[in-house]
Amino acid sequence: MYFMNKKDYIKWMKLKKLINNSARKTVFYKERDIWWVSVGENIGSEQDGKGELFFRPVLVIKGFNKELFWGVPLSTTKNRGRFYHPFQAENVTKVSVALLSQMRPFDTGRLVKKEGIISIYDFTKVKAKIKKFL
Repeated sequence: MYFMNKKDYIKWMKLKKLINNSARKTVFYKERDIWWVSVGENIGSEQDGKGELFFRPVLVIKGFNKELFWGVPLSTTKNRGRFYHPFQAENVTKVSVALLSQMRPFDTGRLVKKEGIISIYDFTKVKAKIKKFL
């Protein structure tokens, strides 16, 4: 039998329910922003959030409306290849790596706190890499 790291899906489901049932507040986000997002406890190779609120930094790629955007989870692991893009965000001390293969839609109810912003140069590179593999 294969044993994975123990995941706390019950704790995540309680938090997910709380996030979903919370009063909707208007969050002003824009493309290039980096936000801490409650991404949750996921399965397999999908990136999990960390800590009590299952946070992970996420780069906003494209906003659809005031409640939904496409985002790319970030990591500090120095991955290389066509599905990754390392960059230094403005006003952030650590080098981040955009996990391009993990791009997905996020509801703005998951947004917790703005962390920073990516340079126009790196944002253009990230979008070009995404377009190339789409």
